[in-house]
Amino acid sequence: MRLTTRTNLALRTLMVCAVNPDRIVRKTDVAAAINASENHLAQVVNQLGQSGFVTTLRGRHGGFSLARPAGEISVGEVFRAFEADLPFIECFSADNTCPLKGVCRMSGHLKRAVEAFYASLDPVMLGELVHCNEGLEAILALDEGTRMSSAARCAQREPA
Repeated sequence: MRLTTRTNLALRTLMVCAVNPDRIVRKTDVAAAINASENHLAQVVNQLGQSGFVTTLRGRHGGFSLARPAGEISVGEVFRAFEADLPFIECFSADNTCPLKGVCRMSGHLKRAVEAFYASLDPVMLGELVHCNEGLEAILALDEGTRMSSAARCAQREPA
């Protein structure tokens, strides 16, 4: 299974928001951090907002932030939101023109495989992808203060 660029950018964008939880992030900063065009990112952020993953703020000091805690955002939920309208194969499409339609036994197996893929990502939460992940934070933290406060939070939770 291959994910679309849009889905990939959506997860990266949410990771930036999760690494920078106490601020409104700007599209320009996120685009630079995740190596994306601002135009493409704008479309992704719009869909993230419509799907309830981010809250957007318009205007000069605008940007976006997570709409709910990172620990409550499932990767499976994000992937479904971005991949749902794209059929995995032609037989999943409403305008299926395959001559094997109705007699092919493979479509049921593929449908279960796609469902299993999403189900395996449902328990994976955004928060666990970023929590105490210093390598990720080094790339996605938008300022030094975020990196330092995150390191302090992780140090407090480390067992003695």
